Amino acid sequence: MLRLLKLLAYMMAACACLGFAQDTPPKQLLSGVIDFHAHCDPDSVPRSIDAIDLARLARERGMRGLILKNHFDPTATLAYVVRKEVPGIEVFGGLVLNRSVGGINPAAVEHFTAVKGGWGRVVWMPTFDAENQVRFLKENRPFVPVSRHGELLPEVKEVLRIIAQHRLILATGHSSAAEDLQLIRTAKSYGIQNIVVTHPMNTPVSMTIDQMKQAAAMGAFLEFTYSGALDPKEGATISDYAKAIRSVGPEHCLLSSDLGQPGHVLHPDGWVAFFQELRAQGFTQQQIDRMSKTNPAKLLGLL
Repeated sequence: MLRLLKLLAYMMAACACLGFAQDTPPKQLLSGVIDFHAHCDPDSVPRSIDAIDLARLARERGMRGLILKNHFDPTATLAYVVRKEVPGIEVFGGLVLNRSVGGINPAAVEHFTAVKGGWGRVVWMPTFDAENQVRFLKENRPFVPVSRHGELLPEVKEVLRIIAQHRLILATGHSSAAEDLQLIRTAKSYGIQNIVVTHPMNTPVSMTIDQMKQAAAMGAFLEFTYSGALDPKEGATISDYAKAIRSVGPEHCLLSSDLGQPGHVLHPDGWVAFFQELRAQGFTQQQIDRMSKTNPAKLLGLL
C-alpha cells in the first residue's frame, strides 16, 4: 500500500510538471504512446523487466504499443506470445542484423517475415556488431560491415529488397552517418517507405544537424531516445535534442525510450520524465504527441 501511494504521488507530480491538472487520470498521460525501442528480458545481457511484465505495465499506464528490441535475438515470436498473454496493447517485434543471426543475412530476414502473427515489423542494420561501432570503440573483434569502398554490400541490397517486398520498417542501427544517408537513399530507390535513423545524435552515429536534415528530406524519421540523453558518453543532452528537433521539425522526428537497462527507470516512468524535460525545453504537448504517438503509428500502419 505504501508503495502504491508513493507511485500515485509521483504520477501526480509528473502530471503537474507536464502541464496537466492533477486530476488528470494517470492513463491519459501516456495514452497513445508507442515505444519504438523497448529493451526487456529474456536477453543475454541484464534487463530491468521482462516482456510480459513490461507489456502489462505499459497497458496499465495507458500506452498504445511497444516494439521489443533485442540486439541478438529476433523478437517476432516474443511479440506473438506477449500479445496472447497481454491483450489490449499493440506489441511488435524486430530483427537486428548482428553476428548472432548471421550478420547481413537475407535468410534471417525472410524467416522473420514468415513468423506466425506477422508481428515482426522492424529490421535494424547491425548495432553492437556494426563496423562503425567496433571501430569507434577500438575493439579487436569481428564486425558486420554494411558497405565497402563507399558502396553498400550486395547482401545489404538483398535485405533492402526483402524489406521493401514485405513493407517492413528499416532502421539504420549503429552505422555511420554517411552509411545512414546511403542506406536511406538506396532504400528509397527500392521502394521502402518507412525508415528510421537510429538515435542519430548519439555515439557512434553522431550525425550533424545538416545530415539529419538530409535524412528527413529523403523521408526518414530521426529517432531521439530518452536513454541516449541519460549517459554523457552518448554524446547528446536534452537541449541538444531540442535544437535538432527544431531544426529538422517534429513532423520528421520520433521519440522512444531505449530503456530496459538496470539502474534506469522503467519505460513508462522514463516517458513521463522525457515529456517533462521536452516541455521544459518549450515543446508543446501537440508536438510531443506528434513524435511519440502519431509518427510511430504512421510507421506501423496504425493510423
